[in-house]
Amino acid sequence: MQLAPYAKGRFSGQLQQQAEAFTRALLSCDHQLTELQAGQQLLSQGKNLDFLYLVPAGKVSMHISAINGRRFQLGELSCAQHLFGEMEFFTGTLCQWSVVAEGPLQVRQICLKSVQQLLLTQPQHTLFFASALAWDYQDSLDIYTNRLLHTISYNIAWDLLQRSQTQNCLHAFGKMDQEAERFGTSSRVFRRAVRELVDKGLIERQGANLKVLDINKLQQFVDQG
Repeated sequence: MQLAPYAKGRFSGQLQQQAEAFTRALLSCDHQLTELQAGQQLLSQGKNLDFLYLVPAGKVSMHISAINGRRFQLGELSCAQHLFGEMEFFTGTLCQWSVVAEGPLQVRQICLKSVQQLLLTQPQHTLFFASALAWDYQDSLDIYTNRLLHTISYNIAWDLLQRSQTQNCLHAFGKMDQEAERFGTSSRVFRRAVRELVDKGLIERQGANLKVLDINKLQQFVDQG
């Protein structure tokens, strides 16, 4: 979740007014600064949550792996006061995702017991967590539903449209293998789906990157499902 509240939502007005107070309260909890290098993990799938991690700036990636070795990448995130571990903090479960530093990061490790005490004594701050978790849940569900119910080529087209129309903080990877994992498939299947869109004249490949050639035709392709 991001500390800055979403501009929309039922409680957006109240959250905007209380945002500075929430940030001060969170940073008043016991915490320590630590440096992470590229490849180090903030959260590790299947491990206990030791801290909440606040990342002021920098890039991380998020992935989850199955027993069969397949991996699903959620994407690369440009952090701006992003907090990680809040879901596991509330549920008390093992980490569901691995969160990996994509470059050097300065991170605040925030004590779980301090945050728990803060929310028990100042429960108004739970509204920030509830609102952010609700938005993140709906965004994630959109991604998972599309991945499950549509073809790979549709998902690539839909993803490119989203990036051209919104300020999406989740970015594509610069490597084809990671991009395939972001769509929950193998490199071979991913390349075949890209070739389908290229043959239709909708996109072109520029190295590992994809460029939209005709946004209107791409929209028609997505609208047809």
